[in-house]
Amino acid sequence: MSTVYYGPVINPQSVTDYRALPQCLICVSPQGDIEWIAEDVERANLNDVLAQHDCAPSAITLVCLADREFLMPGLVDTHTHACQVPNMGVGGEMELLPWLDNYTFPTEARFKDVKYAERAYPDVIRRIVNSGTTTCCYYGSLHLEATKVLASLVHDAGQRAFVGKCNMNQNCPPNYIESSVKESVDTTLDLINYIEQLPKSACGEPLLHPILTPRFAISCTEELLARLGEVAQKNPKLAIQTHISENKAEIALVKSLFKTKSYAETYDKFHLLRDNTILAHGVYLTEDEMVLLAKRGSGVSHCPTSNFYLSSGMARVGMLLDHGVKVGLGTDAAGGYSPSILTEIQHASIASKVLAIQAGDKKCKCSGGHSESSGEDDMKQPGQFTNQKLTIAALLFLATLGGAGVCCLQDRIGSFEKKKAFDALLVSVHDDRGNPALWGYNPDRDLTQGVTAQSADKKSLTEWLERFLFCGDDRNIKKVIVQGRTIGGRDYHP
Repeated sequence: MSTVYYGPVINPQSVTDYRALPQCLICVSPQGDIEWIAEDVERANLNDVLAQHDCAPSAITLVCLADREFLMPGLVDTHTHACQVPNMGVGGEMELLPWLDNYTFPTEARFKDVKYAERAYPDVIRRIVNSGTTTCCYYGSLHLEATKVLASLVHDAGQRAFVGKCNMNQNCPPNYIESSVKESVDTTLDLINYIEQLPKSACGEPLLHPILTPRFAISCTEELLARLGEVAQKNPKLAIQTHISENKAEIALVKSLFKTKSYAETYDKFHLLRDNTILAHGVYLTEDEMVLLAKRGSGVSHCPTSNFYLSSGMARVGMLLDHGVKVGLGTDAAGGYSPSILTEIQHASIASKVLAIQAGDKKCKCSGGHSESSGEDDMKQPGQFTNQKLTIAALLFLATLGGAGVCCLQDRIGSFEKKKAFDALLVSVHDDRGNPALWGYNPDRDLTQGVTAQSADKKSLTEWLERFLFCGDDRNIKKVIVQGRTIGGRDYHP
């Protein structure tokens, strides 16, 4: 039986545009794909429109959204470390490399104990799902069996995801390092096979995918990167995830180890840059590297919370977009101290505004105190996004359709379109959700002040969205839906 949702809908379109649809109908098939959408349907015409689509009341389940509720596409987390979630919120006084040695590697090493993985990972997945993440790119530890546990639990939870085990055979602690290239590659191939053998979803396609995961260039010898590049070349559809240009000391070490001109060139040398490569951070990417990434079709996972917390810097997202590089958002736990992409949206906004302010200050200095920029400065900052603050449309895009593009899933998720999967959040900005940060509708309070209950119109719906993005949290997410099936949210009771 198909399910038809009726009510306010937010639908991303591009970096610069989204649709706010106060009276929208979305029909979802039993397999979880969108069968049809009617964007503007007045309640009085509801039955007529259903009849036009041959939807008899007895043949569908009609879900009418309540006051102050809306649907939007699920959030896409293009980069997080499942094995670091127990470490969130500590070590922020350090920068990346000492933080790894003192906090992160010891935390990840605990997953050698499969029983610990079985205890920890269910909570990790539940927290991430309930935060609104319908698609997630997970790093496991270097341990094969623990990462199999992670993959199995993600599969059983019904989340759309990529899961990989870290490859790391140098510059790691003695108790947390792979003993050989052979071990690293063999266990990786074992995990890929394990994930590919898991049952597919009701729609006939897998929700869970394996992903090649060289931790970062520093932790891999040339021989290991070469072997992983060979694995990738034999499997063009196999996604790849790693880190790039997060920290200045990291970049210097990569250049020293591999004798390359740039971080991006190092990965390209081993055939690890292509359209399904996901590169986390990219804080210090040069324009030449951006050109190379765009040429290869690789995507960048922008992780602003982590970049602030570990004092790494601010990625130039606008410049990446102007160079045609795909960009999504990543929580990067535990460098990031929140499992929620909403936190990334908020910090991505702040980072873009700081960059815009800094660029404005430079223009003022260059022009002798005047705000107008010279023609030469304009030539150095081409395009419409460089050094501009990210708009609500852009932030929404990065968290949904942009992230889907980074994962090469833009034809399946990230927006609501016919034949796409119905991956969605049912959001409420009503005060009864108990979020003190969000001023929502409260009839006991508001009606006594002469305010009447207002049905959603386009203006109020756009305000609800902005309030949710900047003040919302998991309490405002009633349902998390993947492939048409509710898998999480505050109203989910398995």
